[in-house]
Amino acid sequence: MRYEFIAMLCVASLQAEPALVWSDEFDGTELDFTKWAVEENGHGGGNSELQYYLDLPKNVRVEHGHLVIEAHKEAINIAGVQKDYSSGRIRTKRRAAWTYGRFEIRAQLPKGRGLWPAIWLLPDSDRYGGWAASGEIDIVELVGHEPEKIHGTIHHGGSWPRNKHTGGTYSLTDGNFADDFHVFAIEWTADSIRWYVDETLYYEVNEWQSEGGPSPAPFNQPFHMIINLAVGGNWPGHPDYTAEFPAQLKVDYVRIYQ
Repeated sequence: MRYEFIAMLCVASLQAEPALVWSDEFDGTELDFTKWAVEENGHGGGNSELQYYLDLPKNVRVEHGHLVIEAHKEAINIAGVQKDYSSGRIRTKRRAAWTYGRFEIRAQLPKGRGLWPAIWLLPDSDRYGGWAASGEIDIVELVGHEPEKIHGTIHHGGSWPRNKHTGGTYSLTDGNFADDFHVFAIEWTADSIRWYVDETLYYEVNEWQSEGGPSPAPFNQPFHMIINLAVGGNWPGHPDYTAEFPAQLKVDYVRIYQ
């Protein structure tokens, strides 16, 4: 009887709910710099993007319980780099990184052609080689001319241009992702990554590759989080009249469980 009781305790322990290990509720009056760094660059993200990411309150701020990343249509010229838009991009690199877990974000995504909000993960190091041999996990992306559809994707395989991507999409049947907040999540383990929206599982991947090592590489190492709002680029295209500026990506919370 005693051994049966111990066995039951072991099963219960294995089935225990994941614990919250990191979060930001954005309840303060400014960004928590112990958790996030604000990036500044006009490199175009390797995608011919049109924005310059700035560390300014108009582009990155916390207000009314939300992280606000805001894109503006304006002429920017910094150190000879000229852009027609400004925006914001933050990351947890050198502050926090995780291997496996549930990553949950409640956010409202902007709409309009040329807008490209993204919440995603990159490895802390190029352990298996340059992008994308060391991996990338896109928790949620949206291109503004399809505001009812989100994308969940992994990038893996070889270093560019030998890289590949695998992913799925989810579309709302009523309204779009700019109308209200939705909860976007992934559950990442050693042998699978699953994507959810509002607790609905919409995609799962169980196979990937890296030219730098055997599976489960590259998704067996610490990854940090990035939140940004890009403008233009090879995928969303140039903004048109449907994109209203300033445009906002709002995040209510980020919660990570392990």
